[in-house]
Amino acid sequence: MSAQVETLIRGSNFSLKEWLFTTDHKRIAVLYMIGSFAAFFLAGIMAMLMRTELAYVGPTVTSNPTTYNVWLYFHGAAMILGYQIPAVTGFFANYYVPIMIGAKDVAFPRLNALSVWLFWMGIVLALLTFVIPDPPDIMWTGYPPYSTGPLSGNTAFYTWTVLLIGFSSIAGGVNFLTTIIRMRAPGITWDKLNIFIWCIVGAFIIQLVFVPVLGTAVTMLTLDKYIGTNYFNASMGGTAIIYENLFWFYSHPAVYVIFLPAVGMLYEITATFSRNRVFNYKGVVYAGIIGTVALSGEVWVHHIFVSGMPSWIVILQSFTTLLISAPVGLLMIGLIGTLWRGSIDFKTPMLYVVGFLFLFLIGGLTGIPNAMSAIYIHIHGTQWITAHFHYVMAISVTTAIIGGTYYLWPKMTGRMYSETLGKLGFYLFFIGVNLTFFPWLYLGYLGMPRRYYDYQQFPQFQPLQAFITYSSYLIFVSALVILISLIHSLIKGEKAPQNPWGSKSLEWTHTQSPPPPGNFKEPVKISEDWDPYGYDK
Repeated sequence: MSAQVETLIRGSNFSLKEWLFTTDHKRIAVLYMIGSFAAFFLAGIMAMLMRTELAYVGPTVTSNPTTYNVWLYFHGAAMILGYQIPAVTGFFANYYVPIMIGAKDVAFPRLNALSVWLFWMGIVLALLTFVIPDPPDIMWTGYPPYSTGPLSGNTAFYTWTVLLIGFSSIAGGVNFLTTIIRMRAPGITWDKLNIFIWCIVGAFIIQLVFVPVLGTAVTMLTLDKYIGTNYFNASMGGTAIIYENLFWFYSHPAVYVIFLPAVGMLYEITATFSRNRVFNYKGVVYAGIIGTVALSGEVWVHHIFVSGMPSWIVILQSFTTLLISAPVGLLMIGLIGTLWRGSIDFKTPMLYVVGFLFLFLIGGLTGIPNAMSAIYIHIHGTQWITAHFHYVMAISVTTAIIGGTYYLWPKMTGRMYSETLGKLGFYLFFIGVNLTFFPWLYLGYLGMPRRYYDYQQFPQFQPLQAFITYSSYLIFVSALVILISLIHSLIKGEKAPQNPWGSKSLEWTHTQSPPPPGNFKEPVKISEDWDPYGYDK
């Protein structure tokens, strides 16, 4: 089976040594894909365990709250640090960026290889959580004093997992920004770059600026617990608010690290399957993408409105939180405008674009109350926040990742997938996430707290909790159908033509599927009127 998969991906016999020591950006993309999707499934299993526990009042799966907290810690950390960020900035960026700009590889291939193995080291370290006798019991945020106390477990595991994946992101940022700036083929000017490339530029600028802040925060956390530095110990003159500000100063911009490449991928799908130019290209790039990057570091405080900060800061951060909806709104307008009067072909990737637009709309509308401190104080700590977060990022971005994977699949493997299985997986996923998370909003509105292992004091919520749990199983079934569809494609899929979607973009028009080593048989030459979205020519 391994030899067959390798043959489909690269057209050669499988060699473990070649994969372990590869510097080919396409193979590194596959390694990122395998690691991130594995993290997704493991984090999904943790979610299923938590939902099963919450189906009924009292112990259901476990009678140990610490076990539930470990599930919660792993689910949050793995979904964000192990799945979403590596999927969009590791998998998609590695496979697409060099081919989209006509380059043979990335600027620093060995640094690229180091980044993927740092990522895998972080994944392995996270998995050891289930083996060591004192797993971290600190939630995914690692808030002190909870994370520095005697019952917090091995906080160093959390710190090193974050640092390893953070170092991987920094290496990727240096590599891809250099690649895009220095290695574009002649004629590919800044105003002819794919929207996806611009989104990758924005995402890695954010990573290079803010990842060191998170690394500093978790390092201080470990020093507090094991050396006694007391940065966050209130009894010794420290304050936990320092950690909260440092953590969210990175973690909210991280939303846009995930969001921007996901939206960039959706732009590629939308332009291709609507046979249309990107609507308001310059507005999308300079106001939408660059505007989001510029404002991404100004909105973190809305996560800690109830922490006792001065009221003038609360008012200011309410304003900046609402303000960032302007560039994000321009990105959505550009996406919808690209559909206008297009010849839309609703193949599986395009269905995921439509699903994203609906899910992100719900997430955006439910985010408006969160930005208003007078309302946020009352919904803080409820499952409304959890549902909003899942709508606006978790399931919306997952929709973009799955749709992008189907779009890339023929290029990567040289095989077509089954439209029947692809569409079945989409419909199961779309129905499942809405049946799960929309009632969750209502449950939070009623006052159900988040992060509760049991809710014996709220027995009236049990019927709705059970409904949400059974609905969440449908999401897991959809993930299995999607996985089966991709495996079926590898084994029995029809051979893909070079450009099955009829795209105008360089990665589809100038190289075969899958691309050979070096991507292009000869140096890329493009005409002066070339445009990656030139469907009107």
